[in-house]
Parts: sequence; C-alpha cells; structure tokens
Amino acid sequence: MLIAEILRAKGAGVVTATPETTVAQLLTEMARHNIGAVVVAEGRRVAGIVSERDVVRRLEERGADLLAVPVSEIMTAAVITCTTTDTDDTLTVMMTENRVRHVPVMSGSDLVGLVSIGDVVKSRISQLELDRKHLEKYITQG
Repeated sequence: MLIAEILRAKGAGVVTATPETTVAQLLTEMARHNIGAVVVAEGRRVAGIVSERDVVRRLEERGADLLAVPVSEIMTAAVITCTTTDTDDTLTVMMTENRVRHVPVMSGSDLVGLVSIGDVVKSRISQLELDRKHLEKYITQG
C-alpha cells in the first residue's frame, strides 16, 4: 500500500513546533493531541523531530530545567523521511533499520504528513483482512 493511501485514511494533519518552542510547550501539545512525536519545522521545511523518548532521556540527564529549553536542543536533526509514493513495506524496513516510530512524509521539500508505526500496522491489518475476505469468497464460490 502506498503511503499516500495511509495519509488519505488517517488524514494529513501534522502537529508541528518551531525550534524555539520550549520543551514544556511541546509536552503540552503532545498531551493535548495525544501524540508521541512532533515535527520541528521552519515554515514547511523539516528541521527535526522530537519524540516522547527524546524528552524522557534528556529529562533524566538534565532534570526539570529541561522544561525551559528550546526543542532545538533535544530534537533529532537527521530526520528519516519518506514520500507519498513509498510503500508501507518500504517504510516498515526503513523504520526497523533506523529504529524510529514516526516518519514525516515529504513532497519535494514540503511536509505533507506524518506516519507512525501504528498507522503502518493498521494498514497491514486492513490489507490482511481484505485478502482474507477475498480468499473466503474464492473458496466458497469456487
């Protein structure tokens, strides 16, 4: 399945933060939207990504003072991305090899969505269910 199809099903909205956003503000947005990662953007350009894991690890290192720090200090700047024409198979391999759970979707240099491992799993389950229905129909109708 193409990433474009996953985005059509889930929506292309992406919660973003600026590099100057504080970690406290970031956590407020993550809680408000019930999400595990936020893309750090400058306009439509991806500058980085921050996950819950990034925050927890830095919080253990730096303590509560981390909350006043800009996200640019804790974000992952070398962001793994995909395009709408990539497949869920390709993305699964990419996520596994790079040990990431959230991948921004790009069209050229523009951010057009975000896909999580949960989105990929949901897509795979839907495809398996569709395949099962087709096989049952084939078997019962001969």
